[in-house]
Amino acid sequence: MALRQPHDDAGAVRGELARARHALSEAAKRTDELIASLPEPGQRSARQRATAAAAHDAARAARGVFMDTHAEAVYHELTDRRTCYLRLGELVETAAIAFPGLVPTAEQMAAERARPQAGKEGREIDQGIFLRGVLRSPLAGSHLLSAMLRPTARALRLLPEFSRTGVADLGSVRMQRSDGAARLTMCRDDCLNAEDNQQADDMETAVDLALLDPGVRVGLVRGGEMSHPRYRGKRVFCAGINLKALHAGGISLVDFLLRRELGYIHKLVRGVLAEEGPRWQSPAIAKPWVAAVDGFAIGGGMQLLLVFDHVLAAADAYFSLPAAQEGIVPGAANFRLARSVGPRLSRQMILEGRRIWASEPAARLLVDEVVQPSGMDEAIERAVGRLAGPAVSANRRMLNLAEESPDEFRRYMAEFAVEQALRLYSDDVLGKVSRFGGSGGK
Repeated sequence: MALRQPHDDAGAVRGELARARHALSEAAKRTDELIASLPEPGQRSARQRATAAAAHDAARAARGVFMDTHAEAVYHELTDRRTCYLRLGELVETAAIAFPGLVPTAEQMAAERARPQAGKEGREIDQGIFLRGVLRSPLAGSHLLSAMLRPTARALRLLPEFSRTGVADLGSVRMQRSDGAARLTMCRDDCLNAEDNQQADDMETAVDLALLDPGVRVGLVRGGEMSHPRYRGKRVFCAGINLKALHAGGISLVDFLLRRELGYIHKLVRGVLAEEGPRWQSPAIAKPWVAAVDGFAIGGGMQLLLVFDHVLAAADAYFSLPAAQEGIVPGAANFRLARSVGPRLSRQMILEGRRIWASEPAARLLVDEVVQPSGMDEAIERAVGRLAGPAVSANRRMLNLAEESPDEFRRYMAEFAVEQALRLYSDDVLGKVSRFGGSGGK
C-alpha cells in the first residue's frame, strides 16, 4: 500500500476545520489499513518495523500540524465552548469519537492494554500529540488544568463517610484524620510503594478527601511498613514507578504519567477547585502538606517531595532520581528541582543518577529536617503543629504562585506529554524493563 508523503497530509490539515478533519481522518485510515496488513508489533521483521514506523510518522506529522492549527477550535467543540470540564481520560475518549484519526479509538486502546509494553503499537504517542496541542494553548490548556484540579467523583462519593469517621482505606493508601491532620500512609507493602495506575487514583482520592474535609488543617504523607523481603517491618517512602507494571504494559500515559502530575501532585500545590463558595475569592481549597521520608524516596517519590511545604527525613534515608538510567523523564522534577537545589546538582541527580544521603550537606537543599529514625514520630507532630496556623495556607498560596507560574507549568507539561510518550516506546526502555518480567516487588 502506498502512503502519501507526510507533507501532503500535513498541508491538507492546515485548512478550514471541516476539511482538515476529513483529511486527518483519511490519513489515519490509510495508516491503520497499512498497520493492519502487518504482523503484530512483536512479530515484525526489521523491514516491516521500518514500514510501520514510516506510516506512523506520516500520520503523526499530520496530527501535530492539525493540533498546532486547530487546538482551540477542537477543544472548544469537545468541551461545549469550555462549559464542560473533562478530565484527561474523558477528553481523549471524546476526541476519539468527535475527530476520527486524531487519537486512538477505544477499541485500539483496549487492544494496546492487553499487550506487554514491548508488544504495543505505541498509540499512546498519538494521545501525547493531542494533549500537547491542548496544553500549548493558553486558553484550552488552562481550562484543562482547571478540569484536573476538580475533585474526583470517587472522592465526592467517599467524602461524607470520611468526614464522619475520619478513616478511609483506599487500597494502596490508608488515611486517618486526627488532631486536624489527614495522615496518608502509602501501603503498597509488597512493592516498596512503587507507583502504578491504581496508586495514582488512590492518592488523588486521598488528597481530595484531605482538602475537602473541613476538619483537616494539614496533610501528612508517609510510607508504611513493608512486607518486601529486603525491608520487612521497615517503613519505606516510595520506590518510584513500578517497573514490573511498565514491563507488563500496565503503566498508562494518560491514567498514570499525566494524571499523576496534573491531578494529585498539582492539587498538592494549588489545592482542589471547589464547586461552592464566594467567586471573588480563590475557588481553590488548599492546605499545607508535610512529607516524612523513611528508607528512601526514589524516582517518583523524590519528585513528590518537591511540592511539599515541609519535608522530614530519617538520618539513614536517601534520595535519587534514576529516570535517565531507566530511560524516562522524571515527571515535573526537571521543572522543579533546580529551584530547590540549583542547576548543577539537578543535572547530577537527573542525568547522572547521583544519590543524595540525608546525612550529606546537599540533603539540606531537599529536606527541612533530618532526624534520627527513633525521633521521626515526634518530629512529625512538631511539623504538623507548626503548619496548622490560620495564615499558613494564604502564605503558601502566594509562595507557590511566586515560585511556580501556572503558565510555565502548563507549557512544561505540554512538551512532557510527547517526550514521555516517546520514551515509553523507545528501544532502550523496552530492553531495560524486560528484566522486570517476573513476580515480586518493583
